[in-house]
Amino acid sequence: MRASILLGLACCCAFPVHAVDAGMAASATTVSIPLDAATLAALPRETVDADSHGHALACEGVPLVALLRKSGAMPDGELRGVQLARFVEADARDGYRVVFSLGELDPATGARRVFVVDRCDGKPLGDDVGPLRLLVPDDGRPARWLRQLESITVSTP
Repeated sequence: MRASILLGLACCCAFPVHAVDAGMAASATTVSIPLDAATLAALPRETVDADSHGHALACEGVPLVALLRKSGAMPDGELRGVQLARFVEADARDGYRVVFSLGELDPATGARRVFVVDRCDGKPLGDDVGPLRLLVPDDGRPARWLRQLESITVSTP
């Protein structure tokens, strides 16, 4: 028994640990996307006008594609092969989940505009919808809009 444990430990030490770079993350099985203030502040902000159940909104935030690329979950270049099968899951505090394909979000393929916003109508989002919200202004109805965004992951089926 002791020999098996020692052999297992020796194997762990024999193989070096490699850092994950952006290219490797884009092909990894699951990548968690950081939603901290510093990451979002480092990305270009955009203003997006949208309509939620008859109420016009003028919101500010970052394009989801920019966030995915910054985190290494989506390559800067053209999507190819297995990357087209990858999908993005966004989860809310109340358990609501929405899904997008990576190809749907890619500007060269589907060009679906999705934003992670933190301000609407000139004010930070309130606790009832924020601190982060996912907006999809071009969807026919706001079914994939997400209040109280908590996490985003990119996975391969």
